[in-house]
Amino acid sequence: MTKTDQSERLFLYSTAVSDVGYVRSNNQDSAFAGERLVAMCDGMGGHAGGDTASTIAIRSLAHIERDDRDQDVQSLAQMMETSVIAAHDAIVGKAKREHRLSGMGTTVTALALADGSWVLAHIGDSRAYLLREGRLVRMTQDHSYVQHLINTGRISPAEAKSHPQRNVVMRVLGDFDIDPRPDISISKARPADRWMLCSDGLCGVLEDSTIAEVLESVSDQAECAQQLVTMALKAGSTDNVTVVIADATLALDADAFDLPHQTPLVGGAASSNLEALADILDEPVAATPRLRDESNESPAKRAAVLTQGGEPDEEETRGVMVQPSAAREESGERHVLDTSEIPVVLKKDGSQTDDPYDPEVADAIHKEHLEQRERDRSHRFRMRLVLAAIAAMVLAGLVGGTASAYGWSQKQYYLGQENGRVTIYQGVPTKAFAVSLSHPVRSTDIEVSNLPQSWRDQLDAGITVSSLADAEEHATLIRHEARSLSEERNKGGDRIKPSASPTPSDNPEDGQHSS
Repeated sequence: MTKTDQSERLFLYSTAVSDVGYVRSNNQDSAFAGERLVAMCDGMGGHAGGDTASTIAIRSLAHIERDDRDQDVQSLAQMMETSVIAAHDAIVGKAKREHRLSGMGTTVTALALADGSWVLAHIGDSRAYLLREGRLVRMTQDHSYVQHLINTGRISPAEAKSHPQRNVVMRVLGDFDIDPRPDISISKARPADRWMLCSDGLCGVLEDSTIAEVLESVSDQAECAQQLVTMALKAGSTDNVTVVIADATLALDADAFDLPHQTPLVGGAASSNLEALADILDEPVAATPRLRDESNESPAKRAAVLTQGGEPDEEETRGVMVQPSAAREESGERHVLDTSEIPVVLKKDGSQTDDPYDPEVADAIHKEHLEQRERDRSHRFRMRLVLAAIAAMVLAGLVGGTASAYGWSQKQYYLGQENGRVTIYQGVPTKAFAVSLSHPVRSTDIEVSNLPQSWRDQLDAGITVSSLADAEEHATLIRHEARSLSEERNKGGDRIKPSASPTPSDNPEDGQHSS
């Protein structure tokens, strides 16, 4: 069958069952069963973390259910990969904002039908099986440590079932430094193809031969899912158990009659807020059927009931259906959505959506990014203004202080020397940043060389005075001191004059004559 062959067409019908099991206190699995998309996500990372991660993944994929059913396969494959990576980014973002969710993650196994082909996206250790013409084929490979050991020939598949590290997953979506890109595979769809997607709570305890027998012998989807989950729990599964059954049905001359419409079903953790998914799809969604309680009298089941806080009400055992926001608003039941970091946009018609492929969502995200960049730019501009103001204040303080200090210095005087003479300077005998804070204003006729050493030392250091008049007065004092010293020297020189004629003993020739 090709896309252009409109006389026959494949349609997908599906159901799901998800149960918390006998050991766990909460269900961290999430499942989606629609007419175009089925998905199974097994969360991990604590009581709240696994719930949140698997729910985010389902919400990120759900928009595929309502997108153009005539979309080509390659576009659908790209869309599924993009949606899985978007879920990874949303999980990481939420974990960063809420530290209690740090380390959360989820597996993803999702299957979509378009243009007569199956598109399978997979990451983690949940599994997808295809039953075709009585033969069961496992269509995914576990991204687990034991699968790595099997691939490298270090252990056998039988040994993997009891290996102590069989629960170690090497690739998942979440708050880890791991490549989030899923494995994408495309295969030709055939009428009567039956798919089973399940968590490791089921495939970890049931043999492939047992799974194949149930899938082939129980034609009713709902009954098949019920039996598989019940068998896994009876086989001793200690984990949440979730299974999704999807069948391909061939419709001939599809335009000649109305095909039955299936309400999308949501199970596990993602069913805690069906309103969000109803708004994403813009159509009603329902909770998956609960597991029939066939073993309520067993000790394990009674212990589970006590651990999980009592038996559910009869109302909770029935399928719950919710309407999209437009219908809820008419009935006064509209609530604010919590989409776990998935963007929500209020459309012009009053409905809400977080489909990343919706043009209004894309425009809103683009607008939000622009507004965030503008806020960041404004913040940086304000910070620059604040820093500039602080720098200006500091500079003004420095300039003001420097100007004040310089003004004070220019009212001071001192005596020093310049060119060998006593000189009067205005300012102070020092430098600031290699700039002298003084300059000569008057040079005297006093020769520094005529002064005693003590005066010279004082002049070298600068003799500080309070005013120009004091400087001149001090210079006059130095001049008097210099004159007095000069006179003393002159008087001393007069008392030590030589005699008019030498004594006989001083004349060599006299000595010669006496001999």
